[in-house]
Amino acid sequence: MAAASTTKISWRLQEFEAHSSSVSCLALGKSSGRLLATGGEDCRVNIWAVSKANCIMSLTGHKNPVECVQFNMSEEQVVAGSQSGSIRVWDLEAAKSETHFVLFVSVFHIRCQHMIYHKRDEVEFVFQGHTQAVRSLAFSPDGKWLASASDDCTVKLWDLTQGKTITEFRSHTAAVNIVQFHPNEYLLASGSCDRTIKLWDLEKFTMIGSLEGDTTPVRCIFFSPDGSCVYSGATDSLRVFGWEPDRCFDVVPVGWGKVSDLAVCNQQLIGVSHQLSSVSSYVVDLKRVKKSGGSVIQGIIQDNQPLSEPKDPKGVALRRNYERPTTTCSSQRVKQRSDADRRSPEGERRSPSEDEADEKLLSAEIHNAEDYKEIFQPKNAISRTPPKISEPFPAPPEDGESLIFIFIFITLVTDITVTAAASLSEIFPVQLFLTPVVYCWTNCLLVLSETILAISHQPGALSDEEALSQIKKGHDTMCVMLSSRHKNLETVRAVWAREDIKSALDTAVSMNDLSIVVDILNIINLQPSLWKLDLCTSILPQIDKLLQSKYESYMQTGCTSLKLIMKHFWMLISDTLKASPCVGVDITREERHQKCRACCKQLKNLSNIVKNKAAQVGRHGSAFKELQLLMAPLDDSL
Repeated sequence: MAAASTTKISWRLQEFEAHSSSVSCLALGKSSGRLLATGGEDCRVNIWAVSKANCIMSLTGHKNPVECVQFNMSEEQVVAGSQSGSIRVWDLEAAKSETHFVLFVSVFHIRCQHMIYHKRDEVEFVFQGHTQAVRSLAFSPDGKWLASASDDCTVKLWDLTQGKTITEFRSHTAAVNIVQFHPNEYLLASGSCDRTIKLWDLEKFTMIGSLEGDTTPVRCIFFSPDGSCVYSGATDSLRVFGWEPDRCFDVVPVGWGKVSDLAVCNQQLIGVSHQLSSVSSYVVDLKRVKKSGGSVIQGIIQDNQPLSEPKDPKGVALRRNYERPTTTCSSQRVKQRSDADRRSPEGERRSPSEDEADEKLLSAEIHNAEDYKEIFQPKNAISRTPPKISEPFPAPPEDGESLIFIFIFITLVTDITVTAAASLSEIFPVQLFLTPVVYCWTNCLLVLSETILAISHQPGALSDEEALSQIKKGHDTMCVMLSSRHKNLETVRAVWAREDIKSALDTAVSMNDLSIVVDILNIINLQPSLWKLDLCTSILPQIDKLLQSKYESYMQTGCTSLKLIMKHFWMLISDTLKASPCVGVDITREERHQKCRACCKQLKNLSNIVKNKAAQVGRHGSAFKELQLLMAPLDDSL
């Protein structure tokens, strides 16, 4: 019996090579959800249609690798910033770089400040206040406020009209990756490496919700167009959250890895990610995603708890809305204004020689003229019919008879030959029960054990007892391992609570179980303030083992810990070892000197491992190459 034909709830749309070198950033056009801009280490900005693997146009002009890229709201312009701090804006219709800025924000990670540029290339405001790198910026819908997210675990709100700080939000415990304004209400969302999304009321400047449930750092957040829920993009998953009260409506497994940007179009959510020089795009069918109701994750809210406040029909509390400035959305007026700006004296203040020099440097290579004209230069005709609406991407069918019970049959029944014409139902008369069903990470359907199958006995078929015995094989062993791991973690937790983190880590190391060490490191990696020099002396020998482990998660944890040590402790280690001896006895200095010498010795050993691993191709090779750059000062050390 064949299973009913169904389509996938999420799927990969395409994967393509975007640049000749590594991709450093990308962005989706939020208006249509159909345009994609990518920036690379080859100093180019490439424009793509999400559904096609052919580059529409390639924009040049930057002399350094492109670090950030973004479309404007109408998707008629794209702006990109490079490592040198330069910013360029391209008019996609004219296919050339403009000579002025249109109110753009640049982020200088080293100086931790934002600079607001006027259209005359003049700095209008300089905002300072963050103590570490700024990771995300967002304008409010009315254009009066700016929100910034930083590695210093804070979110700041700035007044663009007065050029000063309005308030600062400090509830995150790790670096903040993304900020997003609600499309209508005075509400701000922030996603962090502490795996939470915080929601801030911009009238009272208080936190109204903390959305938990992500098992990895929150990389992207995106409010639904009607503002009724917020989508959270984390590693290989999409979560749909509601607030007041906090609840998770749905969890959808998506194989996009570390997603970089999200957009919504035609009841479909588009997500894009990049790895080395390739870019992948994914689609989630929002019509099959739960966006209201009770929570699917225990602990966020109990289904029997009453809602604390009255809600509007969309399920959120009533709140003040933005008053948007009166503007026209006509594309013709936008173009006329842009042309007028180009003809203005401000746009002509440069000398002809400067313009000619820039023309040689700046160019837009149109690779697909047909797509370019269709998207950026449509015919100017009077339309007497509604404009054509882009069709949603068709969902592919599920991967055939990909039910786990079929896999069980294939693996357990050995002495049966199935011809190409024969189906599984011809060999085994199977009565299939489709409920209850849950989705698993491999896009297969997992049917609960109470209603897996009813198999009539035939010659050569396994009995129920034999089949269950095969299915449960190894289960008891796994339970014993997990119980032992849980017991060890409880011991480490008790030591941490009674003494300190150094004692807890030493206890974990003494258990001779790397999985316990990884669990501890995954916690302290999220909070760099917990690290101390004496902690490094205990962790570095364990990092040596993790980097050479066969498990990907162990290697990733080891790389993260080693990065933290190099960024926060290498200068201390180097300066201590280079310092000249002091007169007299200084026990504290001697202890610090011994710790630094031990760390330096371990780091030199790790440097050789990192160099060998950096030659690998793929995600691991990229991580080890980054480590190799960080550890370059070791070659010149003592």
